[in-house]
Amino acid sequence: MMHLQTLKEPRLLFARGEHICPRHGIAAHGVFDSKDPHSRRATIRVGAVGDSAGLEALQAWIEKCRGHIDASPGTRQARLFPAFSGMRPGFGFDVELVWHSNLTRPVRNVDIAQVVGISSLHERIGKAVDVFYEEVKFLAEHREVDVIVCVVPDALHQAIAGKGKAEADESLEATVDVTGEMNFRRALKAKAMHLSAPLQLIRAKSLKPDATGQQDPATKAWNFCTALYYKSGPKVPWKLASASARPTSCAVGIAFYRSRDYQSLNTSLAQVFDELGHGLILRGTPVNISQEDRNPHLSEAQAQQLLRRALEEYRIAMKTMPARVVVHKSSRFTPEEIAGFDAAAQDLHINTVDFVTILDSRLRIFRQGNYPPYRGTLLDLDGERHLLYTRGSVWFYETYPGMYIPEPIELRIVRSEETPLFLANEVLGLTKMNWNNTQFDGKYPVTLGCARKVGEVLKYLGESDKPQSRYSYYM
Repeated sequence: MMHLQTLKEPRLLFARGEHICPRHGIAAHGVFDSKDPHSRRATIRVGAVGDSAGLEALQAWIEKCRGHIDASPGTRQARLFPAFSGMRPGFGFDVELVWHSNLTRPVRNVDIAQVVGISSLHERIGKAVDVFYEEVKFLAEHREVDVIVCVVPDALHQAIAGKGKAEADESLEATVDVTGEMNFRRALKAKAMHLSAPLQLIRAKSLKPDATGQQDPATKAWNFCTALYYKSGPKVPWKLASASARPTSCAVGIAFYRSRDYQSLNTSLAQVFDELGHGLILRGTPVNISQEDRNPHLSEAQAQQLLRRALEEYRIAMKTMPARVVVHKSSRFTPEEIAGFDAAAQDLHINTVDFVTILDSRLRIFRQGNYPPYRGTLLDLDGERHLLYTRGSVWFYETYPGMYIPEPIELRIVRSEETPLFLANEVLGLTKMNWNNTQFDGKYPVTLGCARKVGEVLKYLGESDKPQSRYSYYM
């Protein structure tokens, strides 16, 4: 018999209290790691690369982010669009943004014009990457910077977007999707990955106060500053509140990505998330496509090696091994994969390993009225398969914050010592651990939701290039 219930919204832990919403939690209780001032720097040194107009606009925006930013006047959704508390000592993030001209590197207008004039889209993007990388490299090697913001001029953005669709995500970071094989954002992040500072890309258009089709200033500031805070880390804006009596747990996401030319084999990657939510990235080995389901799968030896490396990274970060590991995949687990993961866990004396497949679902639940089901709606289909709405109406926001009809995800419990209810609550909590967005209704758990961005950047690295393990270099 099918059973329907609604899960409580997972709570987040901040420096001085708990809340369900990152924005309200930071404003009221401060970022989580600010309660331990001896283990964190109270400054963020911001480097910047862009043309003169872009650098000037970025300076004005950073100055604005230092102070309080009112919510948009007349908004009827005050909880969804709250005022910004300011990125300054003693408030919210409790840090000082350090910015001065010595930490900036201008890109010449003549160089931008030269890039725009290149006829080949592939060569145009490649040259744009070189122009920005030269200045990024100088800052990373010759200046003390924690994060480098790259302001992409509008003319350059239009030139490297080609015929594809150009969008700016909620953190202001420019995502240039092109129909060709080159992508400016991904290629630049990959080329600069060996340097000491993560990058944050911004379209110049996003910095214009009168630009149309933009988020309100307070929401922009929340997303931009949270990403900046995390990337300048390791810093912890918030963490999931958990029962102290429970044994330590580690979440691992297994995913795959193809080469840029789609000719070579898929390569595996693992994303490990510790108790604090820190993301650790590991690149695996090339894998073959299964003839049975046309999906990539790991051999037993590959699965054992990948999970063992992932847990070793966890041990280095946390100084101990977890008692329990939950492995998420977006495709079925093969017997060989399960055997390999079990072998790695046994080698490292892990007590429990749970396996959960997380898929998009075509099934829908309808609710009376004009609004979709609540986020957290859980439908038990048959004991092993469960439908979970991670996006939907949110009682705290008093609305549905999305633009399109939400689609649930399906949890298939392959093997677990935990109950389906526990696993669903765990997945719902992990949807709130993407520090690139402060609206807490992400669709996928961070173990899988960020895999696409990671794979998009990793495919630009050569086999001899060493990937960074910190997720901040990919987001």
